[in-house]
Amino acid sequence: MSQQRKAVALISGGLDSMLATKAVMEQGIHVEGINFFTGFCVEGHTHAIRKRDSDKPKRNNSLWVAEQLGIKLHIIDIIEEYKQVLLNPKHGYGANMNPCLDCKIFMVNKAKQWMLENGFDFIITGEVMGQRPMSQRKQTMPIVAAESGADDLLVRPLCAKNLPATLPEREGWIDRNQLFDITGRSRKPQFALAKQFGFTDFAQPAGGCCFLTDESYSLKLVDLWKARGKRDYELDDVMLLKVGRHIRPKPHFKMIVAREDGESQFMSGYKKEYFSMNCHSHRGPLVLIDGPTDEDDLHLAAQILARYGQGREAEQVEVTLRDQQGNERNIVVKPLLEDEIPKEWFV
Repeated sequence: MSQQRKAVALISGGLDSMLATKAVMEQGIHVEGINFFTGFCVEGHTHAIRKRDSDKPKRNNSLWVAEQLGIKLHIIDIIEEYKQVLLNPKHGYGANMNPCLDCKIFMVNKAKQWMLENGFDFIITGEVMGQRPMSQRKQTMPIVAAESGADDLLVRPLCAKNLPATLPEREGWIDRNQLFDITGRSRKPQFALAKQFGFTDFAQPAGGCCFLTDESYSLKLVDLWKARGKRDYELDDVMLLKVGRHIRPKPHFKMIVAREDGESQFMSGYKKEYFSMNCHSHRGPLVLIDGPTDEDDLHLAAQILARYGQGREAEQVEVTLRDQQGNERNIVVKPLLEDEIPKEWFV
């Protein structure tokens, strides 16, 4: 009786990795999923705290995909290791701060390590040739396989017929004829394949949850590094960069102004880490202060805060200032007018 082969699939939570995994499972291969948590893919959390995203699924898409496939999913925290990938990418960045090629190489390498440690035979990814401009091109796909060390143990079922046969195909562990030749950025072939497999619900767009591909987020990250004088970050920084208005009235401090109740509730969890303020006399948002401030800075911040509350038209607004130990005091300020807040202050 032939040995059942085992594969580990990189599960992003998108449709492509879902289809690639299913295609290999259909051939009788035992598959388990792996998802690497960098901190920059927290799409479901954003949907949960923002009113405008209220109709979007509040879920961890990688866990949800694993459940639909009926496979075990291993979630591995790589936040600290991933810093070097983001800060010093050998192959550079994409359109924003996304080190896509280095990221793929790193994750496939980590998957190879896991594969060897756990007695698995090969690796599956949902890559499609020509779909992504940096990491999924004909010229870069061999680079991922070679520099990750996975070589021909890396199988890309959705575009396998456009690539040289891998070891699992040559050895007959999987049938190349049952794999696919999808190319380009059109999603129609994937939608058709999803229908064939019976999948009616999946993340849109596939795998597009990385905040580093977002221009606004990337600018905030660069601004953070510039203000602190070093290229580094913690998970709290990653989370806070995706919420609120970020306003930098002076080079040494920044305000994070909640845009709605959901963000205020989320940001309230950081009151012990950051100086905070909110309107006392009128309804208004919570603000976190990132960076050292003096009395003049706090007065200016309070005036800006007042502009975003219901007291924006009032002559005076009372604002509560709160330090990290919970000590509070109130000051009275005159709200700034809209044209008194320069566009250059917005990060």
